[in-house]
Amino acid sequence: MSEVTENFVEAVPEAELEAEGRTLLTVAGRSIALIHHEGEVRAVDNRCPHMGFPLTEGTVDDGILTCHWHHARFELSCGSTFDPWADDVPTYPVEVRDGTVYVDPNPRRDDPPAVHWAERLEDGLEQNLRLVIAKSAIGLVDAGVEPERQVETGVLFGTRYREGGWGPGLTILAAMANVLPELREEDRKRALYQGLVHVARDCADQPPKFDQDPFDARDVPAERLKSWFRNTIDVRDADGAERCLRTAIAAGRSESELAEMLVAAATDHRYLDVGHTMDFVNKACEALDHVGWEHADHVLPSLVDGLATAARSEERSSWRRPVDLAAMLDAAFDRLDDAVAAGDGRAWERPQGFVEMLLADDPKAIVEALEGAIRDGATVEELAREVALAAGTRVARFSTVNEFGDWNTVHHTFTYANAVHRLARRTDAPELYRGVFDGAVNVYLDRFLNTPPAPIPEPGDPDADPEALLTELLGAFDEEGEVNAAGRLAAHYLDAGGDPAALKVRLGEALLREDAGFHTYQALEAGFAQHDARTDEEERRTLLVAVARYLAAHSPTRREREQTFTIAARLQRGEKIHEALDGRE
Repeated sequence: MSEVTENFVEAVPEAELEAEGRTLLTVAGRSIALIHHEGEVRAVDNRCPHMGFPLTEGTVDDGILTCHWHHARFELSCGSTFDPWADDVPTYPVEVRDGTVYVDPNPRRDDPPAVHWAERLEDGLEQNLRLVIAKSAIGLVDAGVEPERQVETGVLFGTRYREGGWGPGLTILAAMANVLPELREEDRKRALYQGLVHVARDCADQPPKFDQDPFDARDVPAERLKSWFRNTIDVRDADGAERCLRTAIAAGRSESELAEMLVAAATDHRYLDVGHTMDFVNKACEALDHVGWEHADHVLPSLVDGLATAARSEERSSWRRPVDLAAMLDAAFDRLDDAVAAGDGRAWERPQGFVEMLLADDPKAIVEALEGAIRDGATVEELAREVALAAGTRVARFSTVNEFGDWNTVHHTFTYANAVHRLARRTDAPELYRGVFDGAVNVYLDRFLNTPPAPIPEPGDPDADPEALLTELLGAFDEEGEVNAAGRLAAHYLDAGGDPAALKVRLGEALLREDAGFHTYQALEAGFAQHDARTDEEERRTLLVAVARYLAAHSPTRREREQTFTIAARLQRGEKIHEALDGRE
């Protein structure tokens, strides 16, 4: 190779290339495969876009370049792939002058990186391609694209291509969008990747959702639409309910009014689908906060099927015997309007021992205390906040002598209570008080899962090294059965003056490297939200202990998704993955 002529670099005599068939050219920091095939000279990036294997070690036949590692195939003249999981390989302009091959080392890429990776993200979602999603999540962040755009792509895809409507994948994506600011930079990419992967998996092999149309009338009063919506959900008429909701959206009803319709229907029956339904309502609204409420007509109707088909807890024996909790609540709800009216204009102050009472063994006293608080002026947000703390305390005190699946029971109550609390900041709908009662009753029903209660860790050494405790905490997540140790280390880190923000960074790091399930993402996000919603240091400590214990109970995993992300990140940095896997790096 000699000099650069304009943009072209002298590469190799054509006769030499023809004789050898291919050669490797390194110029301007690029490795370029030069290939002589069917009388033509072609130049492509030597790194296979799938996983970086050198294409000079591949095969060329009939105009097709095949990588030998995973058999990705590329149309040689333009670099387009036959295999969507592989991506197109960049090509380079070539000229032959006086028997010498010249190459322009600037690759042909029709679109800038932001556009390219946005299109690849769509491909990854459509075909459930984990590595493509990982590359796209990383590539878009590196291209300076705001994370909300990835969330928007995932939310709109997930609400369109899943007939069953809003589900775990979209909830994970919304939860990760909520905690992004609290994560280290590299883990923000992981969080987007994990959420998008779950959306793609939920939609795989699912039929698309076909929309109902809104009513032609746009002047139906909001209260009537709300009544119709509740009635259609009550009789499990999803189609009719969707038309009511879409009419409200088309009529320009406010975010608060739309949330009121949803929470009213979600609390007409008790604790729908063990709490998931309310959490889905909350997460759909939070997703719209990230991507814009102009997408409400795409997002909110995805909740309707879940509302209409949800299991209703008043039909469960645990809610009827030995104490008829459903009937007890029905009676309290009959008095709810009077209680709200009595509390109008009054300011409630939490009595001493209120949370301990919610954790006690007397459902009648719990219901009476909540009703009394409303008469004393307690708002939905204030009461929901206390119930969420009680539910989080159940998680922090969960006894590991229980069956492993019982973690989900206390977890469901906590994430439900968090959803009610978060929604209470969005709408002042009085029906949401019923969600507070439902959450409190489930705190009561979960009482035996604190038998015997795991103790909240005693105060640790205030002079301990916080950084050493953080390091030890991450190690606890690498070992099975370190539930109590993880809770203790998190608590003692705070006792030693550690920054809660740094603890949340470490907890996020621990979560995002795992093949975590739906509930684990929920647990982390709800714990962070409740921690941030209060100032009392003991309460905040308890909630982060709950998060640490729950994560430890569900760690370690095989970390397959983390391996995929690591490969994608290394490819983005230009590392030679195949050499590392062969042990030659």
